[in-house]
Amino acid sequence: MARVVERERKYSADEGFRLPDLTGCGGVATMSDATAFDLDAVYADTPDLRLARSGFALRRRTGGHDAGWHLKVGAAGGARTEYQFPAGADDLDPPAELVGLFRAASRGQAVEPAARITTHRVERRLLDAAGRVLAEVAEDTVDGRDLVTGERQAWREIEVELVDGDDRLLDAVQSRLREAGARPVPVSKSHRALAGRLAAVTDAAPTDPVAHYALAQRDVLIANHPGARHGDEDAVHDMRVAVRRLRATLRTFRGRWDRPRSEALRAELRWLGGQLGSVRDAQVMAARLTDAVRAEPADLVLGPVAARIAERFAADLATALDELVRTLDSDRYTELLAGLDRLLEAPAARAVDARWVARRVRRAVTRADDRLDRALDGTQEGDVALHEARKAYKAARYAVEVREPDAGQPAATLVERLKDLQDLLGTHHDSVVTREVLRRQALRAYADGENTFTYGLLHARQATAADRDLRAIPAARDRARRRKVRRWLKS
Repeated sequence: MARVVERERKYSADEGFRLPDLTGCGGVATMSDATAFDLDAVYADTPDLRLARSGFALRRRTGGHDAGWHLKVGAAGGARTEYQFPAGADDLDPPAELVGLFRAASRGQAVEPAARITTHRVERRLLDAAGRVLAEVAEDTVDGRDLVTGERQAWREIEVELVDGDDRLLDAVQSRLREAGARPVPVSKSHRALAGRLAAVTDAAPTDPVAHYALAQRDVLIANHPGARHGDEDAVHDMRVAVRRLRATLRTFRGRWDRPRSEALRAELRWLGGQLGSVRDAQVMAARLTDAVRAEPADLVLGPVAARIAERFAADLATALDELVRTLDSDRYTELLAGLDRLLEAPAARAVDARWVARRVRRAVTRADDRLDRALDGTQEGDVALHEARKAYKAARYAVEVREPDAGQPAATLVERLKDLQDLLGTHHDSVVTREVLRRQALRAYADGENTFTYGLLHARQATAADRDLRAIPAARDRARRRKVRRWLKS
């Protein structure tokens, strides 16, 4: 299976549109001769079009230079990840590997033919002076049909897809195309073919800021499912953060939803977050310790320290990834997603107005302040209490983010200050965890008869860093509590 990042922009064009000369746009020296071919694609989706509603597009296409099964993830008009898989002549069902990638978007449902799109394409390449292909420009005459309702549409479309060019090229080409009468199109061909049915199955989502925020996090979770399944570090991180935001939002604003259902989902999200955390923690710790060893002078690295660290975390990561894939392929996971849909898309269990939201946000911020104060004044055990304060500030920051669209810059400023404080608490906690990992590595090395000096040295460096972070926390706390930063919270 091939995986590519597709960067393209789409435009609609009237019958009289003529493709202008694009030389001079972003380094384009010449345009190749036109190549014409026909494409025939059948798009598959669930009966309620969950793939399309989640920004996924699954198709089996014949014709062109990349015939086969394609799964696209992301909104049209921006960067989209495309997974490509060959298809046999009689292969009418998507391969299992692709099914695993869109399982979150489909909520585990089977897919069926939803639309058929035939395209007559005239394609040209945009070349620089050295003959390098910067982009491809396709003039498409499209016929789209909804295979369920029979609704049919025909249109012309221009696609500009980057190869070795950059966004400056896209901007320059867009300016030239718009001068010639083309208009940007914000949706994909499949969305356009399914527009009638999409309008019918897409219910009006709750409009209060809490629900809007939670739905956005659900969508982030689903969008990162394919990458996380392959262990992509950014996708695992983003999916884990979305889970944290959802858990925190369900707790901070718990009165908005049916309490038993929301608490049950919080427990399931905690389970999912734990699976993601095992992968992410192994990735982060491996990088952290590898960088720490590399930063030491060679004469202070005694024994096979780097190799032992690599071996240990490669094994940990492989185990964690296997478990994550089993999790993402499980019925329990898809039931969690379906439960989120039912909860987040349902009407509020109580009236949600701006004053109620504001009170909940203030309460979350106050709770975090109290936990940090108790940690710093010594009334609770130091490292554990600081870690609890860090988690409380994460929840507070996420709560403030709920108000950010309405409150604007004041909320954004507080989010930034809380993140600074949270990051300091986070690096302090990371040093605590790292020291324990180093201690265990040193014990293993000692048992194997290896030199443990470097592990002790790295342990001491981590302790020094923790002390430095600890000293910086009060100043970061004071910056986050300045009156001008927080007074908007009372509104």
